[in-house]
Amino acid sequence: MNTFESPGRGAFEPVTTNEPGKTTSGATRSRRYLIYGVIGVVIVGAVAALMLRPSTVQRSAGGRFRLPADQPVPTLAATARTADVPVYLDGVGTVRALNTVTVNSQVDGKLIRVNFKEGQDVEQGFVLAEIDPTLYQATYDQAVAKKAQDDAQLANARRDLERYTRLASSNALAQQQADTQKALVAQMEALVQADQAAIDNARATLAYTKIVAPISGRTGIRQVDAGNIIHASDATGIVTLTQLKPISVLFTLPQQQLAQVNQAMSRGTVEVDAFGADNTTVIDRGTLVVVDNQVDQTTGTIKLKAQFPNADLQLWPGQFLNVEVQVDTMKQVVVVPTAAVQRGPNGLFVFLVTPDNTAKMQTVTISLQDENQTVVTDGVKAGDRVITTGFNQLSDGSRVSVGEGRPGAAAVPPSTGIRRGRRNRSQGE
Repeated sequence: MNTFESPGRGAFEPVTTNEPGKTTSGATRSRRYLIYGVIGVVIVGAVAALMLRPSTVQRSAGGRFRLPADQPVPTLAATARTADVPVYLDGVGTVRALNTVTVNSQVDGKLIRVNFKEGQDVEQGFVLAEIDPTLYQATYDQAVAKKAQDDAQLANARRDLERYTRLASSNALAQQQADTQKALVAQMEALVQADQAAIDNARATLAYTKIVAPISGRTGIRQVDAGNIIHASDATGIVTLTQLKPISVLFTLPQQQLAQVNQAMSRGTVEVDAFGADNTTVIDRGTLVVVDNQVDQTTGTIKLKAQFPNADLQLWPGQFLNVEVQVDTMKQVVVVPTAAVQRGPNGLFVFLVTPDNTAKMQTVTISLQDENQTVVTDGVKAGDRVITTGFNQLSDGSRVSVGEGRPGAAAVPPSTGIRRGRRNRSQGE
């Protein structure tokens, strides 16, 4: 028989059942709820304490975390200094052999010998190939023989002229006959001169059977093999010979830079650097030899030609590469790292480190800038320290904790051979 809770009984009064061990007490449940409540209050209090705890990092209105005003901003700085800074103009060029010759035969005949290997360096006058000289040798011998025959006849005519002249002087012979003999001697002399010309022509033609290198250079791929009949009219030739040392590079610059180039050439030799595939390594250094005499109206560019020694054969005909022309050197100018120059609503500025370790915003004017260095013409003087990092936490007057930046803050003079940057560009470009 079960005992049920009556409506008037308290909520925490015991209720009994007829099953052993199944008695539930209201007081037990009350203690359980009390424990849960205490635990909840503790958790809420801990969360509130964490939220109200002071923090060393504050969030600015713009969403960036900033250090408190009383804590300095950690930054790096570099010292502005004076240096000689070269000014470069850069362009894209094409390598061309200084001289290129397609070697052709000047006479027809059978090619009996090829004396070069493909890709061989040859000197001027080297015999590249030989044509069968038999016919040309016979022609030469015939011309020599003809001249010998005419020389003999001329000698006989001269002896007759001497005799006729003596007889005519003593009236033993008519003067007309002596004059006729004199004319014959003149004819024979002209004939001998013609024979000599024929000999010279035959000798030259015979010499053409040996095909020699007209310039010093490197041979290309052979176009004809020994045993073939070749002709002076053949368009392909025997081989192409290119002069690689020295070598030339043709490149273009915008017409706006023409005045700078002309001024540089008027001062003396203008150096040109050729860069490798990484656009950083200088693979050869040459000189500017000519500026074209007119501007290309289609592209607004001017064509220039530079010559390089190419001692290590780093440059090859047909190759594309970047070149730089040194048109000027700015003497003893103030240079700072490019990382220090920032752009704001009012123009360019830097943060200077004051003696009391605060940041001072300083407006600057620059004339040249590349990836690593900037030439400052106004706003910074040599010896000033400029901040190079931590700009998102800086403002005018902020306290800073300064560490020194890397020593590449200023340009190294060109004489050292070290380049801090690939290009120095003027601001107007």
